[in-house]
Amino acid sequence: MAISLEVNGCDVSVPEDHLGSSLLEVLRDVAGVISAKDGCAPQGQCGCCTVLVDGKARVACVTPVRRVAGRSVTTLEGLETQRALDWADAFIDHGATQCGFCTPGIIMRLEDRRLRSELPPEGARRAVDRMLAAHLCRCTGWQGIADTAVEVLGRDRNDAARQNDAAQQKDPGTDERPALPDPAAAAVRAQLEGGTGQRIDRSIVAAGAGGFATDTVPDDALVAVPDGAGGWVVEETLTAARQVAGRVQGRRSTIGVHPPLEVPEGVWDAQLATSWVEPAYLETDASWCEPGGEPASAVANGGAFGGKSRSPLESIARELADEHRRTVLVRWSREDTVRNGPKRPPLAVGVRSDGTGAVRVARTTGIAEAIAIAAPGVSVDLVDLAGPPTTTAVRAAGWAEVFCALVAAGHRGPLGGRDGAGVRVDLPSGAWARTELRGEDTGGSPRQISEAQISEAQVSGAQISEVQLSEPHVEVTVGAGDPVDSVVLRSYVIGAVHMAAGMVCSEGLSVDPEGNVADLTIRSFGILPASAMPRVRVVLDPEGSRGEPRAVSEAVFAATAAAVWAHHGFAPRWPIGAPVIS
Repeated sequence: MAISLEVNGCDVSVPEDHLGSSLLEVLRDVAGVISAKDGCAPQGQCGCCTVLVDGKARVACVTPVRRVAGRSVTTLEGLETQRALDWADAFIDHGATQCGFCTPGIIMRLEDRRLRSELPPEGARRAVDRMLAAHLCRCTGWQGIADTAVEVLGRDRNDAARQNDAAQQKDPGTDERPALPDPAAAAVRAQLEGGTGQRIDRSIVAAGAGGFATDTVPDDALVAVPDGAGGWVVEETLTAARQVAGRVQGRRSTIGVHPPLEVPEGVWDAQLATSWVEPAYLETDASWCEPGGEPASAVANGGAFGGKSRSPLESIARELADEHRRTVLVRWSREDTVRNGPKRPPLAVGVRSDGTGAVRVARTTGIAEAIAIAAPGVSVDLVDLAGPPTTTAVRAAGWAEVFCALVAAGHRGPLGGRDGAGVRVDLPSGAWARTELRGEDTGGSPRQISEAQISEAQVSGAQISEVQLSEPHVEVTVGAGDPVDSVVLRSYVIGAVHMAAGMVCSEGLSVDPEGNVADLTIRSFGILPASAMPRVRVVLDPEGSRGEPRAVSEAVFAATAAAVWAHHGFAPRWPIGAPVIS
């Protein structure tokens, strides 16, 4: 029986071969919607496919299309043009978007009229965190997103409430600027930090147009998915390909996260054992290619934290296109990405206060050289370990963990170490970062603000007060050369804090003794949600803002990991299973 629904004010008839599909598949394959993204389908756990059904937010990937027959569906494309641009400008102004993959779904969640009506004038930030509970964002660290939501949704209330909200919710260190940034400048800083080409402009937010392979593929392309036996199922539609392949629904293991390696024998002043960590980029690997053509990039708009630097899908897309003599889209599901995508290599290290020690680490190309930069006195033993593939391309892989162990042992190595109450990392490039957990709950106390800080704050538009500095937060000072775009730089700094804090406190994969990944749901990775992320204050050091722009994310990542770990007393295994600030 044919069914239809209304999408952005237009009637859409669902073809017979899509009657068993999800709403997400119909929106993308039939209605031509690209803003609703497939980040975990069909797990319903990342929020990237959130749309409005009769005005209420719903995750489209787990909604059977039959269930919404005759109903009204609104996607980002269906918002009034000025409203979409208002969201875009606010997201860009607060550094709330990077790759942009999760952004359309978050906007549609915030457009839910029921949720918006419940946003209180007081405690708006906490209410926004609750709204975002169904979403994941890997890039930005949440803070810019929450600040955007508080501003835009507060603007929807009356003037008095909006003014009260702005006074109550101001984030320490937030950059303000009267005009939109230069997209070219934003791209320069984003490419430095992300390692590959990236756009940050209105189209990324207002249209979800990040150039992702699954969005740019021609309409008549075949779709290929893994068949579970090392080959590929190639069909006319994603729905058909998944049905033939007999896809496995993602699951979460109960076996827990256990570091697979033991610390080498010896007398150590500090030791640490880690597990596999999933890069957890939300856009799963995909590429398409025409016969005899060049495959679409699997990386698209952003670096995927290094996790896609050697994705095999580009070459596979070319092979299948030549074989079938048609354009072919090759894509991994979330489960495929978890099983086959490279992880942060697990290691176990013991060090002494003189900087000597030993580390055992999963055999990974280039890992010994990376560790040697931070810890030349630590010997490296490469171990053949059953488990998912590993890579050094992810942020500060290997060397950040060993650097943290040296900090725990009280050693100051070639990349730095303890710096008063914080931790400082100086990269060979000249970029540097210092991280400190501050506020009453961290054991710290309010501090006097220097004239230099006041001057820097006035230049950047930051608002600083003794009260704000006494609240629990993470403070990061960076020297990254010319910021080029200070808001994009700040966004990347906060994102690196989010990822480092998660690695220490909550992130890890369950892998069984045979090396099979047991955690296949995106929520099982331990990524910090908005409600668990502390506030971050970013200070751009005036003395460090001269000369050529330099990438600083890895320095922020390592300094933050060490500072958070120190806050928790250097528990010898990660993740430690605790809040970022206890």
